[in-house]
Amino acid sequence: MAYLPAVVMVGRYFQKRRALAQGLSTTGTGFGTFLMTVLLKYLCAEYGWRNAMFIQGAVSLNLCVCGALMRPLAPQKEGQDAVGRDPQALPAHAATAECAKSRGPRGRAAETEDTRAREEEAVGDLAAPAGPEKAGRAKDMCAFRLLKTVSQLTLRVRKGFWDWYAGYFGAASLFTNRMFVAFIFWALFAYSSFVIPFIHLPEIVNLYNLSEQNDVFPLTSIIAIVHIFGKVILGIVADLPCISVWNVFLMANFTLVLSIFILPLMHTYASLAVVCALIGFSSGYFSLMPVVTEDLVGIEHLANAYGIIICANGISALLGPPFAGWIYDITQKYDYSFYICGLLYLVGIFFLLIQPCIRIIEQSRKKYMGGARV
Repeated sequence: MAYLPAVVMVGRYFQKRRALAQGLSTTGTGFGTFLMTVLLKYLCAEYGWRNAMFIQGAVSLNLCVCGALMRPLAPQKEGQDAVGRDPQALPAHAATAECAKSRGPRGRAAETEDTRAREEEAVGDLAAPAGPEKAGRAKDMCAFRLLKTVSQLTLRVRKGFWDWYAGYFGAASLFTNRMFVAFIFWALFAYSSFVIPFIHLPEIVNLYNLSEQNDVFPLTSIIAIVHIFGKVILGIVADLPCISVWNVFLMANFTLVLSIFILPLMHTYASLAVVCALIGFSSGYFSLMPVVTEDLVGIEHLANAYGIIICANGISALLGPPFAGWIYDITQKYDYSFYICGLLYLVGIFFLLIQPCIRIIEQSRKKYMGGARV
């Protein structure tokens, strides 16, 4: 819940070098994976798993402090003031306020005195009737204010609902964007393969009698550390003017699939460490996901669109480990889990390639038809 708003806000703050900004802002996930692995082992050994969960929850409460430091930026357009209003279209009372501000402190003081006089006059009108009439007038005013507040709240809720409905199911729906729909299918297939190494690596280490070396420097920590550098380096490369973010994203995905396929073939700690480093580096494309999503749907729909992508990733991460365990129960080998999940990952990448291929074919067809007409 805290990750999505933070990523969206970074996308709103930075329009130049967005990939690098996202990479730097999300490096904390790599640090957290590396540090929490060691910390949780220590806490579970010293205090038990229940108390370790309480301590981890207390650490997570610091997110409230980080969230309180964030401030949204109001979008400004040309010819508008700081709050996004058109100076030529200010209403009458706003124009009066602007004139009062332009007159300086004396003008503002005079306006304040006028406001106070009107308020005192209204209070005098309410206080003029005595006895039951005064009490009845006060009750009527309270009821009127309550009804006005309820009506305003109802209008806001109704407007928010229709905005949400139009964004997801209306004419401006995100699901009318075919490339975005393909991106959702990629997210459903991809993340299940990424979590498989974290699930099966401890068992593979025990299978090949590599526990002593893994205790000195865990393979999952190698993934986490290299993942940090992968986010920053891929962000820098994606921000280069001569390189497309989309191409960097696809190359990182292909590298991750290749690493998942060759991991079961490694039987020594050194070879497993190299493959884990490749997995960590190529998975740095996570920092490019908000940038790619923004390029697909625009900054105004980034929050909803990236929320859908994160939801698809969550579903994939939820179903991936049980599916890999089911494959192991059937085959009694860990290799097939990596191979089948790698194939599913390739299916997800195939969805990403469908729309660009269709676009290239249509462009070549238009060029051919234009040349034939000439």
